[in-house]
Amino acid sequence: MTTLRTTGLALLAIAAALCGGCGAAGQAGGAGQSTEVGIVVVQPQKTAVTTQLPGRTVAFRIAQVRPQVSGIIQRRLFTEGALVEAGQPLYQLDPAPYQAAFDSAQAQVASADANAQTLRLKYERYQKLSASGDVSQQDRDDITASLRQAEAQQTVARAALETARINLGYTRIVAPISGRIATSAFTEGALVTANQDAPLTTVQQYAPMYVDVTQPATEVLRLRQQLAAGVLARAGADGAAVSLLLEDGTPYPQPGRLEFTGITESESTGTITLRAVFPNPDGTLLPGMYVRAVLTLGVAQSALLVPQQAVSRNARGDASVWVVRADDHVELRPLQLEAGNDNQWRVLSGLNAGERVVVQGQQKLRPGDAVRPVLVDTAAPARG
Repeated sequence: MTTLRTTGLALLAIAAALCGGCGAAGQAGGAGQSTEVGIVVVQPQKTAVTTQLPGRTVAFRIAQVRPQVSGIIQRRLFTEGALVEAGQPLYQLDPAPYQAAFDSAQAQVASADANAQTLRLKYERYQKLSASGDVSQQDRDDITASLRQAEAQQTVARAALETARINLGYTRIVAPISGRIATSAFTEGALVTANQDAPLTTVQQYAPMYVDVTQPATEVLRLRQQLAAGVLARAGADGAAVSLLLEDGTPYPQPGRLEFTGITESESTGTITLRAVFPNPDGTLLPGMYVRAVLTLGVAQSALLVPQQAVSRNARGDASVWVVRADDHVELRPLQLEAGNDNQWRVLSGLNAGERVVVQGQQKLRPGDAVRPVLVDTAAPARG
């Protein structure tokens, strides 16, 4: 029994030694392995500097239709929601009282004209008689004053006639601008008053269309500093070009232009308002739509760009990338970035030209790991 026990212990010792050797060999083999990663080499390049800002569409012109005179609506002359032209009749008020006032004013003009004509003829006779002394100076003065008074009454009567004509014309309410008309707030038989607060309806011009966006004042300041320092060149003599993304991300086919930049920073939000104008021939854009405006702010002559897939962020939102050093080991490099083009970030600081950035296989990396870098084309579809 003692011999058997001794033999068994010896076998266990040998097995343990062999296993220990296997483990050592395995560790030595693992230390020599490296992870294959896909990389891109960062090189300076000329690129447009853009920013994407949320905004809302605003009608190019908005006109609220109100009556200029009081009266009863006899007819509504438009179809709700239809396109109307400037000057097109929209409502007809009862014209009877204004027609009567117009007729009365015409009669007053006729009476004033007849009175002035009579006095003018009398004045001319007195002028002839004054040469022979048959008319006194007092008579001549009296007729002259009467004629001047009659001519003034003519002017007053004609002004009253013009007022009556304008008021009669106001009984037909017309569209002040061309555009799409809203629903009517009043129906036939309703009494409306001159310059009332409540509009009868509203007309909005959709072509072209405004897009109002806001930009942080700090971004505007930084952009101006970069332009002044020569880091950026201006996009063109016409200022910033603007393109548009609809709410579902679809690009709007018509390019726009920056129409207005606010000169005052909002005290509550710290932003500056920008307004762009876009053609809208097909009526695709409607007032109040949420859109994203892409503004081309300038041109960076020597920008360093990294693919968005290479960038990771921590809980605080700080950006970093894995960089392959010259000895083919990796380090995690913090960066300062801003939005670029074509799914890329523009590097403000943290990278130098010619450095290698990991874009594939970075999920299992740890600082100091050895890697086998393979140059990849980020524009090509990723392999599964």
